[in-house]
Amino acid sequence: MPIIFVPSLMQKLCNGEQKLLIEGTNLRQVIDNLDLQYTGFKDRLVEDGKIKPNISVAVDGEITPLGMIQKVDTNSEIHFLPAISGG
Repeated sequence: MPIIFVPSLMQKLCNGEQKLLIEGTNLRQVIDNLDLQYTGFKDRLVEDGKIKPNISVAVDGEITPLGMIQKVDTNSEIHFLPAISGG
């Protein structure tokens, strides 16, 4: 199962866990399954069916531009990060 690295600001949603094993073959399934086990994650990550603009997602060390349709493998590592903006 993919490994979710839980950001410190979201750890209270999952009893302080830093890593979670969550089933899914793409980010949509992973986020849906994550929210089924730990209510509140989807609200923090998704808006109008897309990853919120202030969140970046890294799958296996690469920031993905594909959002919810990004495929993940059974041994993928997924990180949800605050998006960095600037000018």
